[in-house]
Amino acid sequence: MTARPAFRNSRKKAIGHNGGPALDDYPGPPWGKGDAYLFLHWKRAHREAWRKVSPDVMRLRMDKADRLGLTYEEYTLEILERGRHLQVEDTERIAEIKAARRRRRR
Repeated sequence: MTARPAFRNSRKKAIGHNGGPALDDYPGPPWGKGDAYLFLHWKRAHREAWRKVSPDVMRLRMDKADRLGLTYEEYTLEILERGRHLQVEDTERIAEIKAARRRRRR
């Protein structure tokens, strides 16, 4: 019987969830309390997720985001977080993203 890694959360995750902490909410280093391994691992994964995109895919996402009234970052984040590409018919989700944008600006 193998021991479970200490950094895994025992709660069941939703399908498509990678089990990692949200970097924005993670209270870990630099360099107070918290697990340095988790911080560094998820920081690297976050950085790689935004880098590994070909120029053609980037242009495609920029065009699609522009048609939907979103920024490239908002559209790409939706793909990374939810695993799906937004369509024109996804008016409710697009409105939620735009509302969150307005709340962040305040």
